[in-house]
Amino acid sequence: MDEEDQLIQPQDQSCWATLPDVCLRRVFWWLGDRDRSRAALVCRKWNQMMYSADLWRYRTITFSGRPSRVHASEFESALWYVKKFGRYLEHLEIKFLNPYNVVLTKKFQVTMRGLLSCLGKSNNRLKSLSIQHLELDRLVWRNSIRSSFMKSLSFFLKKMGRHLNYLSLKGARLTTEQGCHILNALSYLRNESTVSELNIEDYFSHHLAVYSSPQFNKTMATFRNLVFLTLNYNCISDELLENLCDNTAGTLRTMNIKCHIHDPHGQVIWGMSWAKLARHATSLKVNFFFERVMKYERLARILLQEIPIRSISLRSCYFSDPDWSMRPTLTDLLPTFRHTLQKLTFEFNNNHESLDEELHLLILSCRKLFYFKIWAFLDVKFVERILKIREEGQCALRTLKVRIYTNRYETNEEDRTLREIYRRYRKLIDSELNYFVIAYPMM
Repeated sequence: MDEEDQLIQPQDQSCWATLPDVCLRRVFWWLGDRDRSRAALVCRKWNQMMYSADLWRYRTITFSGRPSRVHASEFESALWYVKKFGRYLEHLEIKFLNPYNVVLTKKFQVTMRGLLSCLGKSNNRLKSLSIQHLELDRLVWRNSIRSSFMKSLSFFLKKMGRHLNYLSLKGARLTTEQGCHILNALSYLRNESTVSELNIEDYFSHHLAVYSSPQFNKTMATFRNLVFLTLNYNCISDELLENLCDNTAGTLRTMNIKCHIHDPHGQVIWGMSWAKLARHATSLKVNFFFERVMKYERLARILLQEIPIRSISLRSCYFSDPDWSMRPTLTDLLPTFRHTLQKLTFEFNNNHESLDEELHLLILSCRKLFYFKIWAFLDVKFVERILKIREEGQCALRTLKVRIYTNRYETNEEDRTLREIYRRYRKLIDSELNYFVIAYPMM
C-alpha cells in the first residue's frame, strides 16, 4: 500500500509545485499588483518568489489628473510600492495626466517628495527615469508647489545622477533658469554627467529663445557621454554644436530635433558648425520633426545640406494656407538629402495643389528610403505607382502608409480601387511591405 501511495502522490501533485523558479518568475512578470499580492499568499515559495528583483525592475506609475473616487488611492499606492519594492527598480516612468486643479498638483508634489526621498535612500540601481508632460507653466501649478517639486527632483538627481543612463523630462515647460538648474543637478560634485540618453523635448516653455542663453550652453557642456539627444530647435546654436563636437563626438549617434511654429526658430546656424560636428561624430544621424513649420523659406534656413539627416517629418495639423505651396520643398529642398534620407512623414492639407508627381520623383531619388508615410490629398493611382516602382526594385520601401484625403463623404469608389490595387500587388504587400492605405473624407 505504501508503494502504491508513493506512485500516486507525484501524479496528484500540481505541476506548479515543480515548475522551475525562472518559469515562475516569467509567469508572475505578467501579473498586475493585485494578482501578485494574491499569488504571494498561496505558499511560502511563491511568497519568496514575489521578492525577486526581476519582477520589479520596470515600473510605470500613472496619476490621473482628474478628481475621482476610482483614482483616489493612486498616490498612496505609489508610495507603498516604492517603499516595498523601490530598491529593485531600474527603470521608472511617471505620468501625471492633465492635472485639473491645484489640489491635485499639490497632492502630486507631496507624493513625489516622499517617493523620490524613499528611492534616494533605498535604491542604487536606477538607470532610467522618465517624468513626462508635467507642463509646469500652467496655472494649476502654483509657484510654491512648482518650487517644492523642483527642489525634490533636483535633490534626487544630485544623489542618483551618477547611476542614470536615461533621463526624459519631456514636456516639463520650465524657464531657462529653472531647466538648467535641474539639469546641472546631474553633474553635482563631478562637473560632468554620465547620462547617455537625454530627452528635453518641450522641456522649456514655448516662446523662449533658449539658443541665446549662455547658461544653457554651459549646462550642456557637462554632458560628456551623450548617445541620443532629443530637444527643440529653439535650443540649437553654433555654441551648442561646438559643445557637442568637443564633448560627445565619440559617442553621439542620434539627434532628434522638434521645431514647432510657436518656438523661436529664426536663429542663424552656420553650415560649417554642422559640418564640423558631422565630421567628428561620424555615426551621427539627425531626425527633424516639424509642427506647422511648412513654408519653404523657413525650412531652407533650418535644413542645411551639411546636416546628416536620416528622417524628416512635416505636419501641418490640418491647417490650410492657400498662399503656401509644398512643391518647392519636394522638388528643391528634400532631394538635397537623397543620399541619407531613410524616413519621410508628411501630413498636410494640399487641397489647392496636386503633388502626386513630385512625391513620386522624390521617392525615386531617395535610394535609401525605407519608410514613407503621408496623409494628404492624392490620387488613388499614386499608391499603384509606388507599388510598381517597388516591385521593379527602383526603391527600397519596406513601410508604406497612406491616408488619401477626399472632399466627399462617401469613399466607395476610392475603396474599390484600393481593393483592386491590393489584389494586383498582394504577393508583394503580404511578403515584403508593412502596408496601410485608406481613403479618408476631409470635410
